[in-house]
Amino acid sequence: MARKTRARASGTSEREEGAMNERIDPERPLYLISVVAEILGVHPQTLRAYEREGLVAPSRTGNQRMYSQADMDRLRLIIDLTRNLGVNRAGVDIILRMRYRLECIQHEMEEMLHALHEEQRAEFRRKIQRIFDEEE
Repeated sequence: MARKTRARASGTSEREEGAMNERIDPERPLYLISVVAEILGVHPQTLRAYEREGLVAPSRTGNQRMYSQADMDRLRLIIDLTRNLGVNRAGVDIILRMRYRLECIQHEMEEMLHALHEEQRAEFRRKIQRIFDEEE
């Protein structure tokens, strides 16, 4: 619903907006620190502190920090954990590491399931081939 409203307000169709979102690489550095700070409602020093502590690693273009959409999403999570849930920065670090490990495990499981499905398809093909071979 909100997407349709935004699309109409900007003069683009929902499909055009979806296509634009698909083309943007979430890892592509796009935002300056001042823009990120304003969007997220934090002071730029807070973002610098998160970088010093290793919670986020923006790209650098010369002396300028450039944040990607993935960085923005990570920062939103960090801010939500600290502001709304009262998690300290050490806790945030632990949560982010656990989240990363879970994502890795999920990716491995998806690869294993894909391989299993491929094996099942191959077995099905062999059975079908046997049936056809028996008919000849």
